[in-house]
Amino acid sequence: MTEETTPAASTGPDLPPDRLAINPRSEYFDADKLQRGVGIRFKGVVRTNVEEYCISEGWVRVQAGKTMDRKGQPLTIKLNGPVEAWYEDLGEGAPVAKA
Repeated sequence: MTEETTPAASTGPDLPPDRLAINPRSEYFDADKLQRGVGIRFKGVVRTNVEEYCISEGWVRVQAGKTMDRKGQPLTIKLNGPVEAWYEDLGEGAPVAKA
């Protein structure tokens, strides 16, 4: 069995990281990976409003309306469920990272 076919092989150049954020202040922010375009499917639905995600823990953070905190950052809520991620620049047959 090769490394690509094992369930534990969830990293590589064609798979997005386990956790990624779009906020530059976050320690999980990575501009190079975001520039490629990351698609997110949460509970079977493709989402375009995800601020941060974690595949292994099974959650996404989305903005809670137009509400801002006292520092001017959007307030987010954490939603739990199955998360899948892929790079959009690889096209339709892109490998999908999931738990």
